[in-house]
Order: sequence, then structure tokens, then C-alpha cells
Amino acid sequence: MAFSLAGQLLISKPALHDSNFDGTITLLLEHNSDGALGLIINRPSALLVEDAFPVWGSLAVEPGVVFAGGPVERTGLLALGATPNADGALALGLHSLDIDSTAPTNDGLAIDRVRVFAGYAGWGVGQLEGEIANGAWWVADGFLADLFFDQPDQLWAKVLRRNGGEMAWFAHFPQDASLN
Repeated sequence: MAFSLAGQLLISKPALHDSNFDGTITLLLEHNSDGALGLIINRPSALLVEDAFPVWGSLAVEPGVVFAGGPVERTGLLALGATPNADGALALGLHSLDIDSTAPTNDGLAIDRVRVFAGYAGWGVGQLEGEIANGAWWVADGFLADLFFDQPDQLWAKVLRRNGGEMAWFAHFPQDASLN
């Protein structure tokens, strides 16, 4: 594999027509010769992190809920944290957290922001590259601020506007184009 898209955002195009990914922004955490793994970062659930994992509640960035991270293993949880120095081993300097830990220090690190996800998005070898080539996704630079944006329902349009050009044209695309 000549390049990695880890740290990039996959932005669903309106023509994708897959209910798992309609209107989503997916942060790619891994992309290598074995495939790709990402988390949908703009699908909040109603479950408060504070209710499910009280010790982490104070670090859960608004809206402070568990996010639907993708269609794979929806009962499995992934927790990501950031430090002021963005010094983690994952894309964008993120840290993988032990959500069952009784202390939010994660091995002494100064974690100051947390997002928790149920499930993830995964692609086999060459699958994601094929979907991109077939026009299912826009690919754009990802930023920590995207993951921790406090209005996830507005993230898709925000990222499209930020990237300009063709993407910006779709920033206000209605979920049901027949209503336009």
C-alpha cells in the first residue's frame, strides 16, 4: 500500500444511498494493507456517557453521549481521548481508552476530552479504495476539532463548507432531495 488515509475524513456523498452512512462523517483511524477502520463522528445517540460510564462523564465533550460509530459490532465500545499535546499513537494524536477503567487518567496521561462510540465502520482489503473510486465518498483532512465538535448534527455541512468547491455546493443538501 503506497499511502494511508488514516486521519482523513470520509464524507458521504448524497448519492451513496446506504442508510448506514447517509449524511455521515467518518474519521479513519486505520488504513493499511489489511483494510480500513473508522468511526462515524456525527451520529449521537441518546445514551449519556455519564449514565453509562460515570467516571468518564466529566470528560465527555458536549453533547456528552455515546455515538453510533458504525454498523460493525454495534454492541462493542470504543473510547477515544485527547491530551493537550495530541500525543497519542492513533490518527490525529488520539489515545484509545480503557472505558472500564476506574480512573480517567488512562495510564497517567492527561486526557482532557473523551468520545465514546458503539460500533465502528470497517472495510476489507481494497473495498474502501473501490468505493472512493466509484464516487461514494469525498475525502478531506480531519482535525481533532471535528471529532470533538459540540454540534454533531451540523458537522457534515460544516466540513463541506470548509472544503469549498464541489463539496460546498452540497452543504445544505436536503436529506430527501424530492422535497427540494
